[in-house]
Amino acid sequence: MPKKEAIWKYSLSGALTGIVNGFFGAGGGMVLIPLLTKFCKLEDKKAFASSVAIVLPLCVTSLAVYLLRGSGSFDGVLTYLIGGLAGGVLGGLLFRKVTPVFLHKALGALIVFGGLRLVFG
Repeated sequence: MPKKEAIWKYSLSGALTGIVNGFFGAGGGMVLIPLLTKFCKLEDKKAFASSVAIVLPLCVTSLAVYLLRGSGSFDGVLTYLIGGLAGGVLGGLLFRKVTPVFLHKALGALIVFGGLRLVFG
């Protein structure tokens, strides 16, 4: 649990992450990790691991809002979930074997790649 004087930083980081995740339907972790490491001064590997635990409930909340509002198409979701579960297990197993520097560079590369694909289509 964060110190009392740091709780507002964690709450603000969570709120910003929730807004990004709810608005875009994803991407909360890409915002959360820099907030946890730079703003909240959390150790790198703890920030990456905490991100998973924080973003999962945010995704469930966003999904509930989407379902209640009738937004989005959920056809074929099960196929993606099976692949996502397998990838999550593999990523979790590999997590212990990589350095924080690699994690930051890989996340940065993923953000740049995703951004370029969205901008240039």
